[in-house]
Amino acid sequence: MEKANMHSLDMVNENIKKIGNLFPECVTETVDENGNVKAAIDFEKLQENLSHATIGEGEERYQFTWPGKREAIHNANAPTNMTLRPCKAESVDFDNTENLYIEGDNLEVLKLLQENYLGKVKMIYIDPPYNTGNDFVYNDDFKEDMESFQSKSGMYDEDGNMLLQNFEKNTESNGRFHTDWLNMMYPRLKIARNLLSDDGVIFISIDDNEIENLRKIGDEIFGGLNFVAQFIWRGGRRNLAKYVSTSHEYMLCFAKDLNTISEKNISWKEPKKGLNEIYSKVDELTKIYGNDYSKASSELKKWYKKLPDDNPSKDHEHYCNIDAKGVYFASDISRGGGGGPQWEIVNPITGNVVQTPSRGWSYAKKEDLLHDIELGLIHFNGDGVPCKKRYLKENETQVFETVFYKDRRGSSKRLRKLMGGDFFPFPKDEEVLFHFLESFSDKKGIILDFFSGSATTAHAVMQLNAEDGGKRKFICVQLPEATAEDSEAYKAGYKNICEIGKERIRRAGKKIVAESSGPSTGSGALDIGFRVLKLADSNMKDVYYSPAETDSADIFDVNNVKEDRTPLDLLFQVMPECNLPLSSKIEERTIEGKTVYFVNGNYLVACFDEGITEKLIKAVIDVSDSEKPYYFYMRNLGLESDKVLDNFEQLFVHYSPTTKRKVI
Repeated sequence: MEKANMHSLDMVNENIKKIGNLFPECVTETVDENGNVKAAIDFEKLQENLSHATIGEGEERYQFTWPGKREAIHNANAPTNMTLRPCKAESVDFDNTENLYIEGDNLEVLKLLQENYLGKVKMIYIDPPYNTGNDFVYNDDFKEDMESFQSKSGMYDEDGNMLLQNFEKNTESNGRFHTDWLNMMYPRLKIARNLLSDDGVIFISIDDNEIENLRKIGDEIFGGLNFVAQFIWRGGRRNLAKYVSTSHEYMLCFAKDLNTISEKNISWKEPKKGLNEIYSKVDELTKIYGNDYSKASSELKKWYKKLPDDNPSKDHEHYCNIDAKGVYFASDISRGGGGGPQWEIVNPITGNVVQTPSRGWSYAKKEDLLHDIELGLIHFNGDGVPCKKRYLKENETQVFETVFYKDRRGSSKRLRKLMGGDFFPFPKDEEVLFHFLESFSDKKGIILDFFSGSATTAHAVMQLNAEDGGKRKFICVQLPEATAEDSEAYKAGYKNICEIGKERIRRAGKKIVAESSGPSTGSGALDIGFRVLKLADSNMKDVYYSPAETDSADIFDVNNVKEDRTPLDLLFQVMPECNLPLSSKIEERTIEGKTVYFVNGNYLVACFDEGITEKLIKAVIDVSDSEKPYYFYMRNLGLESDKVLDNFEQLFVHYSPTTKRKVI
């Protein structure tokens, strides 16, 4: 029987494995501080394999560095033995949902996610602190005063909420102003890259304060060749600006592998807006005027002129002509730059030769032009220069532009209406994220936001799933940042930002379902639930992580589990070790009076009660060969007696020899 690890991946060991796959001769063994043998890299041999591509100490090279960078890299690679405790009371549809809402320091959470989400996240969006000189760990006006902040001690308050004593105020007077921000961001982005699938992308919102530094560490972590774009989001004028109204923010986009996403299900185009309204009007006019397309086109032009300027259909006003094939605009038919052929072309309606464009026809062959005329693809302006018909149905998408406009006030108004109060200033726009999700995620992908804020990403994922039938899953991570006692949020009962985010998901989900035409229950229903998980120190006592041999007899003599932890807590700490998503289906059964968990069918079976009998073990594993448990977990003090302990291995060898048995 093996002892469970009960800690996250050690990325140093994972990197050693990767080097070993490429250069086996470079992997050797050494002894750690406890005298245990461990794998290590022989750098002399590694340099020999890379002889003409290495840089010696002191040689000049292009690099971006700052004080603490080496420690930031170490922080990204170091494992953690913290855990995620499930909270059913605050969850929605805990047993069936595949969405996660995780409360806690996102660096520790990301390390835990590496265990079972490594290379599985399709898209990441984050809106990290902009380092504006205020309390940089807090979003906007949600902050504690420094005196009360510094007076706290310990990791949790009396209600079990995580305190924020590990985070400090980052003002411009701090000599390490940019350094501290970089040391915060670097390890998180480094782990984020590990989580991305090969065809995954990450979007990062930022403003002028750190855009240059973010681009540099992004190039280093993701590779400059995998840079996709620097989007500029123009959000509207700020009249209270001191000097100049900075009316824009940025959104950097990097790919895990740009070559891979170019070949897979990533669309570099976005749908044009307002098309449905245009199509409905065209249908209406053709029903009224039949084949009188000239009259229908005239009425369509009048309709466009009456539309307000902010109507998205107004942007397509040039699509104002109608024929039997649909609505189109008459585009230039001449050759750009001039020098095109000067053929004489007859208008099939008047029988007259039409005017030839001054720059010549854009067609290389006359027969091609005549063929398009025969197909009705040329728009004639009497006997003047004709035009080429460009149909709206053939141009419903447009290539993404790096500059887009979205008034930031719109998202605030919508959130205020949804929540019934002004509880979160300047939330990100769910409609903007909707469009990026639509183009850069597939219908079953995992979407991660580890600076979740007001849970805009979760809202956008649910909305898109409702509209296109997708099964995308969101993982939101947010530090439980305290709301100011004089804020509307605090007065309304929201003591931290997580409470706002969870309530937004609840309300948005209900609203989306109410407005959706899909089924509200059953297998095809929209997933508007979420499992709440809260970061906590390990379920195991310190003695569990002592260097004693795992097969020592005293493994069954000491109570390793903290007294306040539940069997479900233990289950969620072992699931990552079994490479099971934290959203896995969990079935709870009572066998021989004990609680037994079955995760993803019989893949993981666990019983953390005391007094486990031989009869219970037989009931768990005495099933058909195709359903034998892959893993079986139990507590070290779980077995009823020494006799059961003596027979434990023999029972598994006889009934289920392939089951991996682990004890915590």
